[in-house]
Amino acid sequence: MRRGVFAGSAVAVLMLTAACGSGENSAGKQDSVQPVGDSKQAGSGYDGYGGGSGAVPAADTVKNGPAGELKVEANAQLGSTVTDSAGFTLYRFDKDTPKPPKSTCEGDCAAVWPAVSADDASAGEGMDKSLLGSVERADGTKQLTLAGWPVYRYAKDTKPGDTLGEGVGGTWHVLAPDGKPAKAGGGSGADPSAGGGAGAPAGEAGGQNEAQADPVGVNRNTKLGAILTDAEGRTLYRFDKDSAWPMKTNCLGACLNTWKPAKAVDKELVKGIPAELVGTFKRPDGTEQLTIDCWPVYTFTGDKEAGDINGQGKQGVWFAVSDKGKKVTATG
Repeated sequence: MRRGVFAGSAVAVLMLTAACGSGENSAGKQDSVQPVGDSKQAGSGYDGYGGGSGAVPAADTVKNGPAGELKVEANAQLGSTVTDSAGFTLYRFDKDTPKPPKSTCEGDCAAVWPAVSADDASAGEGMDKSLLGSVERADGTKQLTLAGWPVYRYAKDTKPGDTLGEGVGGTWHVLAPDGKPAKAGGGSGADPSAGGGAGAPAGEAGGQNEAQADPVGVNRNTKLGAILTDAEGRTLYRFDKDSAWPMKTNCLGACLNTWKPAKAVDKELVKGIPAELVGTFKRPDGTEQLTIDCWPVYTFTGDKEAGDINGQGKQGVWFAVSDKGKKVTATG
C-alpha cells in the first residue's frame, strides 16, 4: 500500500514538473528553452495581415561593413537619431555594458542585430568624435562603440531611415548622438543604465513607476470576460503555434511586425493573478519575453487603444489570455 502511495506521488510530481519547466522559467533558468528557428512554420499565423509579402529580410541585406561618417538625423517620434553614412539607423542593447564596453549579443542575436564595424567610422556634423571608440568581440573583430555602448544595425531595417528595431524586447533602442536612447523631446534622454548598471530594465527611469506598479493587469471585457493586459492596458495574446513546454516561439521574422513580444516583468509586482503563472522566455535574439502559464505572450499592433481586442481569433491561432492563464476562445 505504501509503495503505491509513493508511486502515485512520484507521478504527480513528474506531471507538475513537465507542465512548465520545473516551475523555474520565471526565475531565469533557461537551459531547457529551445526556440524554433524555422520562421516558415509560423507563416500561416500571420500571412495576409499587415501587407507586404511577409518575407523576412536576411541579415546580409543590411550593410555589415564600416559605418563611415556617422550622421545625426531628425526623427518625428524619436528626436535626434544616429545613422551610418548610408542612412541606416544605429542601435544599442540595454544588456550590453558601456563601462567597460562589452557586447552580449552573439550567435543568433548577432544575425538579427549585426554588429557595426569600427573600421573607418568617424563622427559627422553634430557628433562628438571623442564619444566614438571600439570593443573587441568574441570573434576578434572590432565593434564600433558610442559613449562606450556597442553599436548595431537591425536586420529588418531594409532602407535608410527605418527604425523598426526601436523598443524590440524592451531592450533595443535607437541611438541618440550622446549614446543614450533616442527620445522625442530631447531632455536628458532617460538612460536605462543610469545609476543601475547594465542590467537596469528599460523604462525604470523617467517617471515610469506607475506602469511598473501594475505590469500585468486584468481587463473586464464585456465580450471576452477577464483578460490580461500589459502595463499600458494593451491586450495580451498567445499563439497556438507556440509551445508551452518545452517553451518555443514560432512568431519570428515578419510575424514580429504585427505581434510584439510582451516585455518580461518582475513577478513580485504582479497583482490580480497568481504569481506562479508569470514567467520569462529567452527569444532567439537574446531578449526576454513575458510568459503566462508558460506560454509566450504578445501585443497586437492592430490594437490602437487600451482595451482593444482586435487580435482575438486572428487566423484562428491568436487568442487573449484569461486571468487564470488560459486561452480565451470567445469571439470578440
